[in-house]
Amino acid sequence: MKTCLIDVGGGLRGVYGAGVMDKCLDLGIVFDGVIGVSAGAANLTSYLSGQRGRSYRFYFTYSFRPDYMGLHNLIRKGSFFNLDYVYGQLPKSDGENPLDHAAMQAHPACCNFLLVAAEADTGKARYFTGDDLTFDNFEPLKASCAIPGISKPIEIDGVRYFDGALADPVPIRKAVELGYDKIVLILTRPIDKPRTADKDRMLAKMLRKAYPMAAHRLNLRAKRYNDSVDYARQLEQEGKVLILAPDDITGVDTTKRSKEALMRLYGKGFHDGGKITEFLK
Repeated sequence: MKTCLIDVGGGLRGVYGAGVMDKCLDLGIVFDGVIGVSAGAANLTSYLSGQRGRSYRFYFTYSFRPDYMGLHNLIRKGSFFNLDYVYGQLPKSDGENPLDHAAMQAHPACCNFLLVAAEADTGKARYFTGDDLTFDNFEPLKASCAIPGISKPIEIDGVRYFDGALADPVPIRKAVELGYDKIVLILTRPIDKPRTADKDRMLAKMLRKAYPMAAHRLNLRAKRYNDSVDYARQLEQEGKVLILAPDDITGVDTTKRSKEALMRLYGKGFHDGGKITEFLK
């Protein structure tokens, strides 16, 4: 039986996935492969390295710093989230919260670690791998987390990338294509609340001139997200998928947070992670 963990991210709502993974570390749950989108990919690096609580600090401590996010970053650097700080300065070996790169690479699932990004010029998905995260190189993470409209694209080897949610917001079909038998899917919004396209349309207008294909994909994101969740729910009925989703996001959103709200949403993820053991039996 091949098992897979998927975390779709969702900005600061990703703290829910951080809670799920800390529970997995407590329970000793090991997956054969992992797939992450945006903040979900970042969560997975801490899970693979076995650094319990590491991801939580990014949400609960660092996100309140001006260097992490804010309008001043957007004005000065062209990105609301300072990805060079979040996925450059903080996690490097000499940074404040270094990733244990050797431990991550030693995890059996690291060779099956996919990080989803979207090519800015074509809108197509690019699936970076754990091997692309070389020592102190977090460019694929930056690419996966570059939210269009509030972040500049990240260039890697001459190709510019935006947030992976443009191309594959819920990579459940990718997991099925790769032959996983049991899939745990982490969503960061209530499952009974379909994604709407209002914000996406507004951001797509900002992108249309410079990146028309990325804008087109952004206009389709809500539909792709909802269709993928519906597909996952079908697989859940067949016993192949376990969907973990908060019943309430406690006031946390992509860029909106308070310490109390983040703690509650993390707690929901930590609690829900306890369901995984029974599912994988």
